[in-house]
Formats: sequence, structure tokens, C-alpha cells
Amino acid sequence: MKSALKIHVTGIVQGVGFRPFVYRQAKLHLIHGWVINSADGVHIHAEGEDKDLDSFCMALADDAPAASIVKQIDMDEIPLEGFDSFEIRVSDENKLNNIGTTLVSPDLATCDDCVKELFDKNDRRYRYPFINCTNCGPRFTIIKELPYDRCNTSMDKFKMCNVCEDEYTDPTNRRFHAQPNACFDCGPYISWKEKGDVIWGTTRESSDEIISKCVKFLHDGKIVAIKGLGGFHLACDANNDKTVARLRKLKQRSNKAFAVMVPKIDFSVTKTEKEILEGVVRPIVLVKDPHICAASVNMSLSELGVMLPYTPLQHLILHDFGGPLVMTSGNIYDNPICIDDDEAYEKLADVADAFLGNNRDILTRYDDSVVRVLNFDGVQMIRRARGYAPTPIKLKTKINDCFATGPEQKNTFCYVRNDKETETFVSQHIGDLENADVFDAWLEAKNRFEEVFKIKADKTYRDMHPEYLTSKWAKDATDIQHHYAHIRSVMYENNLEGPVAGFAFDGTGYGMDGNIWGGELLIANKQDFERFANFSYVPMPGGATAIKDPTRMAYGVLWAYDLLNERDDTLDKMIEEGVNTPMTSSVGRLFDAASALLGICKKSTYEGEAAMLLEAAIKETEYDKNYDISIVKNNATNKSTARDTSVVLFDAEPTFKSLLKENDIGIAAYNFHMAFVRAILNGALLANQVYGIKDIVLSGGCFMNRFLIEKAVELLTDNGFNVALNKEVPPNDGGISLGQVC
Repeated sequence: MKSALKIHVTGIVQGVGFRPFVYRQAKLHLIHGWVINSADGVHIHAEGEDKDLDSFCMALADDAPAASIVKQIDMDEIPLEGFDSFEIRVSDENKLNNIGTTLVSPDLATCDDCVKELFDKNDRRYRYPFINCTNCGPRFTIIKELPYDRCNTSMDKFKMCNVCEDEYTDPTNRRFHAQPNACFDCGPYISWKEKGDVIWGTTRESSDEIISKCVKFLHDGKIVAIKGLGGFHLACDANNDKTVARLRKLKQRSNKAFAVMVPKIDFSVTKTEKEILEGVVRPIVLVKDPHICAASVNMSLSELGVMLPYTPLQHLILHDFGGPLVMTSGNIYDNPICIDDDEAYEKLADVADAFLGNNRDILTRYDDSVVRVLNFDGVQMIRRARGYAPTPIKLKTKINDCFATGPEQKNTFCYVRNDKETETFVSQHIGDLENADVFDAWLEAKNRFEEVFKIKADKTYRDMHPEYLTSKWAKDATDIQHHYAHIRSVMYENNLEGPVAGFAFDGTGYGMDGNIWGGELLIANKQDFERFANFSYVPMPGGATAIKDPTRMAYGVLWAYDLLNERDDTLDKMIEEGVNTPMTSSVGRLFDAASALLGICKKSTYEGEAAMLLEAAIKETEYDKNYDISIVKNNATNKSTARDTSVVLFDAEPTFKSLLKENDIGIAAYNFHMAFVRAILNGALLANQVYGIKDIVLSGGCFMNRFLIEKAVELLTDNGFNVALNKEVPPNDGGISLGQVC
């Protein structure tokens, strides 16, 4: 018996070859009708025998393209119309009832088929820097609006040649409706600029000449700004110490590690690390330093950020260069990544010796994503950007339409949209909102999300810090405490209702009592929290200056614990009179102090440097229990609510007293870390004793410390606790916006 179905598929089903897939399945299962893109997904009219319709619908769910995410398939029986074939129709959103919008695929790394063609001398796209198909290439960075059709992308100015047009309109072809489809005859081309006019690579020969110039520049120790998918990179030879040092000076990035791009994996990685490095996203993966480049690239850290080429141009350059290249964001310190050629010529003029650009516009700014694989095979998101955002994060919690501004550091924002289920759109990494250019980039990204996804927020949430730019912008928003947002982000991702014992360890967050928090144990559910425990307050002489000058933080810690051997009258006066000296419970600041006291890092040039170098100094040994952090009753008398003053305190005085007696820096670093691991376990045991809680949440920037999180998870698990971590958002402030939504 024949029937007809109206099918609506939602999810990431545009720009991933979904319509050709539907076409092939229809042919295979003898289905007649049509398929069409719409702003709210893919619509299918399917007619056939009942058994064929059943197998067709099963295939839509089970065999969808690898890059797609089928979120939901709705089916309604409708009258037969008597179709005698199956066709792919041109998108026309006006003919459909678009109550919402579909999802957009993130940008995808060049697929193996395209790489094979890229290096095939007999292929018409041999060495074409923009080769792509429905399985790979730019997506969100080139889209103006939905539906995802060529006319709605930055490819609309390139008219396809006849051969490309034939591929584009052939449902059996890999490039059917590949919106960036192009070749040397009709598509975008690369450009080269040194000091004079721009040279264009309009032919294979001229394009190869530009790539040869680029490779020669790199071999000669020069710096080249290279346009990628989401913005420019600054590239140089990763084995040339002199050039790396020059790049550091010009980019104003004196000590922070660079990422490297390698032509292939010829060093030791785990199975999971290899899968991620070679996958469709191609993020930067932090691997235990394989010593494949100059030591100046990662500046004595224990990990190196490595990635493989993910654009055709990168494949060509790395293939021809033959070794690792530094590939760092194309910006000056703390500014947004450049996405426009003219912008790059102006802002990177004092850094780059040459520019390898192109005439395909980038419409949305995206940095590279960064991930780490932990020793229990958990994948930790460090920076969520290209390849991951704007894929929505699935939550089972019902949240009304809203907008969360995110924090000041490592900002992301978050939109929640409710259609048939809750969709949370956490933005790509924006950066530190400390200047007008980065805040403009925040507004630009926010507006793009609203335009593409047709989102309207009924309510806005913000961090409660009164001086954050986002908090000032959202002056009528609802405040969400910083560390509670950390904990709630994990609860949302792991579908935990609570109560949980949440450890929020980071560098800085505005507390309910007006002090700087950062070493908190919160008893929390999704509606509220109690501050059960925290590290005892220590002074920060100079406030923000103490973050950049860990010796000040060390002085404040020793002052608080009465461990000073020598006095500084100026610092004493600042502390005693409370002049520009906030009090903090921050674990991050305690790590800074330890790093300074051990002589590892006395001046921080970037956030977290002192703590990262302290971790790198670890020499594993048998733990010395004299380092144990005490847990004592909080005798504070100014308690007003359970959110202000805690029940108990973590006291790190014994830890620092032991640290000062240690002769071996590596052993001291190990014992210091283990003291905090054991404090986490003891805090969890106490919370379990008082409340019966077995669910433990770990979040905050301090849990970017590989040693700390791996040891803590191991110890907690061995003691019967259920440990929940961030998954799709970072544990640092990049995950705050998800935890702010209500």
C-alpha cells in the first residue's frame, strides 16, 4: 500500500550534504517526492510503499552524513500527490511555515577526498587553495543568513563556471550544493603583499608562485600573516629561535606559549589525541611536549599546542615547507584577530614581513579551538571556537529564552532559544573584554547570532562584578555570582539537579561579600547555593598589580600566615590600612604566591603564567603530609546569609610553612599540588558527612591544571564519589556564560 509523509528534519542539516544524502536514500528505497532546505531545517515530501517509507525514515536517522547532527525528525501522514520521481528543490523559505531557524554547521577541515584531489596533478583543482565539497570547508564564517544557500554567503560574488555549475546541480556529485564550490576559473584566489602592490594568484601558476614566495619567506626566518577560515594567523619557522623571539617582541607576547601546525603526526600521541588531531574539527590539541620545535615556542611548559592543517592553503604550505610552523592568532596582544585583508595590512604592518590573503570575505571572526585529552580519556575544552561553535549544547533543563553576557576574561556569551526543546548557543571565544576593539567584536558576534538564528531574549543575565564592561552594558540584567555560574555550567552539561558539592577554584571572581573569591566549595542546586567552605582570605597588595607581580601575592600570603622574615613598610601599610588591597580566597593567587616563593615566576606576563610554570616544575615523589591544608571552623561574626560567609575554612598556612622549608623546587611543586588535591577530597568527605552528597563538581580556571584535575578525579573516584566536569565548554571563564542562564 502506498502512503505519503511530510517530514521535517531539524539539527545541523545544512551545508553537510544532507539533501544529496536524502536524494540517494530516496532512490535506494524507491521513494518519490522532493526535499528542500528551509530556514527551519530540511523538509521532505515522501511517497512510496509503507515498508519502503519505513526503511527510508530509518535511514534518515541512522545513516546521516558524518558532519550532520539530526536533532529531530517529525512526520505527518498527508494525501498522495502521485509523484513519479524524486527531486531536490531550490530553497524557498517563503513557501514554508518558518517558525524558527535550523542550525548551522561549524567550519569543517578539508576532507581526505579533497586533499587527495589537491595533490593530484591530473585533477582540475590540483593545488587550488579553496578546494572543498559538501563534507568540508567554510560554513559559519561565510554565512550571512539562513537558509544556507550560496546567495546567503560571502561566495555570492563568485559566479560558478559551467563545470562547477554542473557539479553543483548534480545530486550524485560530492559537490552538489556545496555552497563554496569553486575552481581556478571561477572562485576566490589568494594574494601576496610585501611592501608594494598586491599580487593576485588568479591562475594555478601565479597561485603556486605566491605559495613558493611564502615558503621561502618562512625558510628565510621571516614572519607571514596568512588568512585562514576565521581570521589571520601569524606564521614563522617553529625551529628558528631568533624568528620566534622576534615574533614574540612584535606581537607583544613575551612568554605565552605559541601553537604549532605540523604537516603530519610523527611524534607520540595517544589514540584519542590522534583521532582529534585528524578529525573534522582539527583543533589545537595540548599534548605532553613532544620536543618537535624550538624550546622558545612553549617557554618551558609541560605541554605543546599542536594542530594539523585544516584548510587547503595550509595543506599546501605545510607540504611545501616540510616542517612545523608557529601558527598564532593574527592580532596584537589582547586585540581581536584580524579578518579583513586591509585591516591586517594596517594592524599587523609592524609584525608581518608579508601577507598571504585572499578575496573571500570572512563574515564571522573565529580563533582556533583548543582541547586537551586527560589521562582518563576525557576531552577537556580549553577554548571553544572554530569547529565547535555555534553547535548548540543540549540541555535537558527547561530554560526560557534569555541571553547571558558572560564574564570579562576569556569571554563567551550564551543565547537560549526554545522551540520544541531548549537550545543553548554558546558563542565562540571572544577574548578579554578590556578594550573597545574587543568589546566591538563582542557586539559584532552577538548581532550575528541574533541575525542568523533569529533569537530574541526575554531576559538578560550578567556577572555581578560591577566593573565588567558586559555588566555595565547590561545594566538592568539579573546578577549571577561568578563561581556559582562555574558550578551550574557543569550541572547543566551533566544534567545534575543537585545538590552537589561544587569546587570552584580560579583566579578572580566577585564575591557576595564584596571580596575576591576563587577558592570556594559551594553546596548548590540549579536554583541557589550555600557557601559551605572557602580558603581563608589573604591580602592582594596592589589589587590587579598583584596578579602581574606574584611577589606581591607571596608577601600577602606570608603576611596573612605570619611567616614573614623581612618586612616591607610600604606593603605593610597598604595591607594594614586596606589601601588598594582587596582580600581574596583565590586558589589561583595561592598558586601564584607559591611560584614566586620558589623562584619559578616572579613576574607574570599573562594570566596563569606563574601557576603553569609551577605545574611544569613538578617532580613526582612520595607525598609529605606536612603540606596538608587544614579545615577549620569559620568563626566570622559578620555572616548575613549562607551565600556570604562559609561554615568552614581551608587554611593553607601549613602548606606554605612546609614550602618555605623545602630545598628541592620540583618536590615542593609536587607536594603543593597534592595538598590541594587532598583538600578537595577532604572537603568532599566533609560535605558528604554533613549533607550526604556524593556528586562532586569541579570547575574554574585552576582545573585547567592537568595534574590537579587528573589527580583530583582519581582520588575522588577511588573514594566512591561521582565526579562531574565541564564537557563542551571550558572550565575556565569561557564556560561562565552557560552557567549564567536561568
